[in-house]
Amino acid sequence: MRRRLATPRTGGLLALAVVIAVLPAFLPNNFYFDVMILVGLNAIVCIGLNLLVGYAGQISLGHAGFFGLGAYSSAILTSTYDWPPIAALLAGAAGVGLLAFAVARPIMKLRGHYLAMGTLGLGIIISIILTQEVDLTGGPDGMPVYGFSILGWEPSGVLVWYWIVGGLLLLTVWLALNIVESPVGRALRAVHGSEAAAQTMGVDVVHYKVLVFVVSAVLASIAGSVFVHYIGFVTPSEAGFIHSIELITMVVLGGLASIYGAVVGAAILTTLPQLLTFLHDYEMLGFGAIMMGVMIFLPRGLVPTTARLLRDRTR
Repeated sequence: MRRRLATPRTGGLLALAVVIAVLPAFLPNNFYFDVMILVGLNAIVCIGLNLLVGYAGQISLGHAGFFGLGAYSSAILTSTYDWPPIAALLAGAAGVGLLAFAVARPIMKLRGHYLAMGTLGLGIIISIILTQEVDLTGGPDGMPVYGFSILGWEPSGVLVWYWIVGGLLLLTVWLALNIVESPVGRALRAVHGSEAAAQTMGVDVVHYKVLVFVVSAVLASIAGSVFVHYIGFVTPSEAGFIHSIELITMVVLGGLASIYGAVVGAAILTTLPQLLTFLHDYEMLGFGAIMMGVMIFLPRGLVPTTARLLRDRTR
């Protein structure tokens, strides 16, 4: 039992569940609940992105595009075509998954900075389409979204949304941990280590790269759909380049190839700007200084470096 509780899939998931359960007792008002909900949604996207970048070693600088597509799919299908929100969410996730599958094979043949430029171009194309299709998406001004409902039940209040996002986050972490500890996860790590060696050992490199790309895109789409129903409005900035950079920074800060690192990175980079508001005009300067310090002294990311230090101290 003690060994099982020490594993990420059991002990780590239980610890995360406890944190989610007790955190509302320490949140004084709706603003803090709103920030925690955004932390959960960013963490869901970052977990999928970490599977792609941290475990498979495939960089993506356009993942906000999938987040934006999921958001706009739910917004358009519910507000324009009167679809049930849950059906719109599933349809958006399926559509994004098909798009990711269609573009994954040509994009995943690229490597290094060529792959980064390819995914960056994909994200920019999505952002431009969402901005230019004024009749469908509302253009740069965005569009309002109907509220979320499941079988006639409509969640209201930040506490209810907090539990919904918290449950989705736990489900996403559980799914990602099972992927990592399965033969698929071992194949992804082999691809990351050396594609040539993985092919020699019989690993279908292209298949696994496409698979993890689709999974990460679908997770981003689901998070985008939930986000847009919670906020009630969506703009093309959600699919923009800056948002993609924020997401990849969260992954790197928390720690590559660490599921809980993605959660920690999302929590820090979502809440840190709110904590630095007392600096006023120097807020971004302080934010940049903190990021530089972390990357210099903790180059592997917060969670892997901290875990390694604790192991060394225990020994």
